[in-house]
Amino acid sequence: MKLAVFDCDGTLVDSQANILRAMDVSFAALGLSAPDPHAVRRVVGLSLVEAMQALLPEAEAGLHARLADDYKTVFQRLRADRRLDPEPLFDGIAGLLAELEAAGWLLAVATGKSDRGLKLCLEHHGIERHFVSLQTADRHPSKPNPSMLRKCLEDAGVEAEAACIVGDTVFDVSMGVAAGVRAIGVDWGYHDGAELLEAGAVGVAADAAHLRALIHG
Repeated sequence: MKLAVFDCDGTLVDSQANILRAMDVSFAALGLSAPDPHAVRRVVGLSLVEAMQALLPEAEAGLHARLADDYKTVFQRLRADRRLDPEPLFDGIAGLLAELEAAGWLLAVATGKSDRGLKLCLEHHGIERHFVSLQTADRHPSKPNPSMLRKCLEDAGVEAEAACIVGDTVFDVSMGVAAGVRAIGVDWGYHDGAELLEAGAVGVAADAAHLRALIHG
């Protein structure tokens, strides 16, 4: 069996606008200036506490934890109030998932999203049925720790040599390297292709067709 593990934000779906909006509201609620959008894009993929640490390195741990909790609450409220934009699948992703499954690949997700956020995202797009393992920041250390990826391998019953991880950040690539899994980058997310290659990606896909070729090797 072969396993392809996908990151979510910046790899499967374009969630940038919603992440930036929720960050702005969360920071404002605590009387903080809105974080720099570029800085926010750099930390997408990390778990929330680690992301807040990177955005406010001089702040105390208590503030990082509070911001992380507030971000979750804000995101849920904005979604309930219909103040978030749809998080569209990137072009060609739905077809790629179906084609890989038909070709005998097992599929999984390893993401910095919460269980709730991932479930809502996958259900919205009707793609949750494709995945045999869904691993989130709720139950694992932050990327690039390989815990999420190793659990995907365990759930699928696949050895690291028969798997790949697909992601848009150096955190995804470094997680793959740490787990001994072939890492593939995509250039439509949050970190650029040169960074992904330097971190250890075997290639960086320019579109879904290119990604398909890289996954098949």
